Amino acid sequence: MRARRSGYDRDMPTELVDFHHYKGANLAPAEEVERRFAQLLLDSNLDDSARASSVVWEVKHSSGCCQIARLLAQRRGLDVEIAETAALIHDIYVAVEGKYEDHARRGAPLAEQLLRDVGGFSNEQIATIVRAVAEHSRKDVASDDPYVELVKDADVFDCSLYRKSEDYYRIHKPAEVVTEYARRVKAVRYELGLPELPTFRP
Repeated sequence: MRARRSGYDRDMPTELVDFHHYKGANLAPAEEVERRFAQLLLDSNLDDSARASSVVWEVKHSSGCCQIARLLAQRRGLDVEIAETAALIHDIYVAVEGKYEDHARRGAPLAEQLLRDVGGFSNEQIATIVRAVAEHSRKDVASDDPYVELVKDADVFDCSLYRKSEDYYRIHKPAEVVTEYARRVKAVRYELGLPELPTFRP
């Protein structure tokens, strides 16, 4: 089938390629990570009763962060594949072990192993993604790494979209950390042109 040409799709390839729906062997490295990470959660033998968060939450949150990272990477002129991959697997330790304690640092080697198993990522890309995973929990510490900051922002912003998430953070986090979460959510909403909502109030 030939692609129709119009004003907005002049750069579109002349031959259309059907969407893979995450099946088969023709996935890009980032897509293969998405498939394997989703399968890791679906195949988990760790019951929800033994998890800090349900498997359903981990599926929703990782997918949400991945999509938000794609948008933020485009807005910020960053590599979308690196951003989406880092955001997707930022809680890989929680996905595997079901625990949040020191999960960012503990997740870094798991993230590196997954990326090396999938292949297709350079050593520099792997280092960038692993660093973002390792440092994403330090929301109240500013970094000069744009991918670390993007994953922090995607994480907090996705959480802010769920009912009662603000209450959860106010119960479980120090006030100064909640204030930083609120600042990040407000900044991302502004960046994406969204109205300011009374969630994560400082």
